[in-house]
Amino acid sequence: MSVAMRPVGGLPVEPRARHDAPGGLDSMATTVDIGDISLNYRGASGNVLALQNTTMRIGRGEFAAVVGPSGCGKSSLMRLVTGLVRPTTGDISVFGEKVRGPLKIAGMAFQNPNLLPWRKVIDNVLLPLEIVRPHRRRFRAEKDKYRAQGEALLKTVGLEGFSGRFPWELSGGMQQRVSLCRALIHQPALLMLDEPFAALDAFTREELWCVLRDLWQELRFTVILVTHDLREAAFLADTIHVMSARPGRVVMTKTVPFPRPRELDICFEPAFTDIVQELRAKIAEVRKP
Repeated sequence: MSVAMRPVGGLPVEPRARHDAPGGLDSMATTVDIGDISLNYRGASGNVLALQNTTMRIGRGEFAAVVGPSGCGKSSLMRLVTGLVRPTTGDISVFGEKVRGPLKIAGMAFQNPNLLPWRKVIDNVLLPLEIVRPHRRRFRAEKDKYRAQGEALLKTVGLEGFSGRFPWELSGGMQQRVSLCRALIHQPALLMLDEPFAALDAFTREELWCVLRDLWQELRFTVILVTHDLREAAFLADTIHVMSARPGRVVMTKTVPFPRPRELDICFEPAFTDIVQELRAKIAEVRKP
């Protein structure tokens, strides 16, 4: 798959990381540095310690996955990295700058596509350009250019000819493709994915794994994927971080040794199954009271 996209409006585009072999990331170039953070928030019945002494480093251009038992703070970690929530203790840095508020260089996609039903597909894709600086200042004057980039991105995910449709005319898998395009249209340096394929059937889910794999292989943005699907993590990621039960902390970091590009057939190989079983065993261990 060839993705013919150019940097939009001067937003920094993630340089290509070195992936000639497993573990080939440039260890000196860190996108996300989570330094011994804790998160305590007030719940309906009192304080909740969601994360405690959590540390994680994600290299530039790396595809990282975060797995763990339900309620371990994976989604809280996403909100912290994107600046939507401040940690109670500790610091988070993205591209060497401490996170002090919502990040403008991050794209996000979630389990629910959250498309606006009254906007056509192309207008949903272009929405970030209307609200994210510096694009919103020039969006009206250069709308045709941006629209062409949106159409090109839709083509790369197999949605050529659907830009004029409304979300309710699309299947769930097609809506999730639109959501990915919307997350990538402003060329984010960091893509945050919170279980984006969890609601899809198995065949559609695997199809979108390959779509995401190809987009990342071409554009090489940094990815943090939160997922409960251990096969998904092992297929897509360079590194998998396993979190404990609440209060969440990283208890294991697993490097995925398989070279790229990866085909779905790898999911049936014994070495792949061994990794999935190792992750499952660790999660079963840390979820015990």
